[in-house]
Amino acid sequence: MNSQVEQEQANQEKSDIVWSVGLQLEKQLVSIGKWPTEQWQFSGVELKPEGSDYIETIELHRDERTDYRFNLSSQQPKLFLVVDNFEQGEIANIVILTPSQSVAGQYMDGDYVVLSIDMPLPIQAWMEAFIGRHGELLEVRRKKRRGAGRSSEKKGKYE
Repeated sequence: MNSQVEQEQANQEKSDIVWSVGLQLEKQLVSIGKWPTEQWQFSGVELKPEGSDYIETIELHRDERTDYRFNLSSQQPKLFLVVDNFEQGEIANIVILTPSQSVAGQYMDGDYVVLSIDMPLPIQAWMEAFIGRHGELLEVRRKKRRGAGRSSEKKGKYE
């Protein structure tokens, strides 16, 4: 069932909450110490995915609006591509493409590689429209229960 939904999302190029884009990924030989190793580089995003080797869908979620606003208000907004750790010579196994830095950070805590690239202006405008339609997500602080964090004035049972 999930694969059918993912397939439909991949076939759908752009809507209010999903946008399928083409990714430009390339391997580069990098020297770490004196040993050369291959490393994936995220080099570009194609807004129309026709003919791309890698097609991924950006999906926006209402509960991540604060993260989107934080990213959009930064000096240079980024898209984060999470790639499963791979053996040398394998093709890139893409896990998720997200504009949320906190989502990408959760994957960084695992055994995943997180690549980033500057977010194209049309995607920034699309995200702004999403936030405009659904409103800013305000983080509401819960009220502390009465007396929490203070020493209780009530005498204990054994005092």
